[in-house]
Amino acid sequence: MVIAVLAGILSGIISGMGIGGGALLIPVLVFWLKVDQHVAQSINLIYFIPTAVMALIIHIKHKRIDAKIAAIIVVFGVMGAFLGSNLAVSVPSNILRRMFGVFLFIMGIYEFFKK
Repeated sequence: MVIAVLAGILSGIISGMGIGGGALLIPVLVFWLKVDQHVAQSINLIYFIPTAVMALIIHIKHKRIDAKIAAIIVVFGVMGAFLGSNLAVSVPSNILRRMFGVFLFIMGIYEFFKK
């Protein structure tokens, strides 16, 4: 359980910064806590709600939200979440894990070479 506590704290810090704690939380759940990929991604979604609300309150308080851009992203993000969720439940766990790994790899390469 110590690993789960540390993963929660560290991914919460990353989430609060707006980076996305799932990049840390999902691998910890899958590799250290031996949770199935589908379950790990579902836990990440549940985890995301309260952490996002807390971060949102603080960012609104500091006037760091552009409501027009946020509204557009939210509307299309909801549509994308619907499509992505339907895709995720139809893909085998090992393929989903590989897709997530490829995504993290591409993001890592991008960040490494970004100026």
